[in-house]
Amino acid sequence: MRKIFVTGIGTDVGKTVIAAILAEKMKADYWKPIQAGNLTNTDTRVIKELITNEKTAFHPEAYCLSKGTSPYAAATADGIKINLSKIKLPVTKNHIIIEGAGGLMVPLNQKSLIIDLIEQLDAEVVLVSKNYLGSINHTLLSIGLLQSKGLKITGIVFNGIPKEDSEKFILNYSGLKCLAKIKHTTKITPEFITRNGNDFKI
Repeated sequence: MRKIFVTGIGTDVGKTVIAAILAEKMKADYWKPIQAGNLTNTDTRVIKELITNEKTAFHPEAYCLSKGTSPYAAATADGIKINLSKIKLPVTKNHIIIEGAGGLMVPLNQKSLIIDLIEQLDAEVVLVSKNYLGSINHTLLSIGLLQSKGLKITGIVFNGIPKEDSEKFILNYSGLKCLAKIKHTTKITPEFITRNGNDFKI
């Protein structure tokens, strides 16, 4: 059983799409421990509509928060406190894809961050990068932080409009493997998810 935590170099870099591709390719379970905002159309619901295999199970969130902000801010607004000890890995014999919220340093409470949750779950990491001005810096900082904690980085996914020179620099500097390059699209469909899983090196 593999526990794969999909995290990103920031917000809106495509973690949900990558999580869907992985869940479909591996016929793995999916779990979003913390959903912040958009409770009528959660990431779990979005992924359910993109998955076509019958093996993937969808596990309930540990926390569903009403505001689309950092989990700490959203939990504070809802009058609750996120407790890492209450976030337990779902019981399953299948591989499981775990989707984070934002980037590694996103706060969950006054003392804990997303990276602390990854460490607690003892999961391997798939890092999602997206090309924009500053993304090299954000990607290498994320890699350095994961390595400083001794966490296993399975590889990097480049999502969106390609930029070969930036991608090459990141891979050469970090020594990490590129798992996939997912091209930008305006419409995410089950066919898109299945097609992009074919060449995913996981």
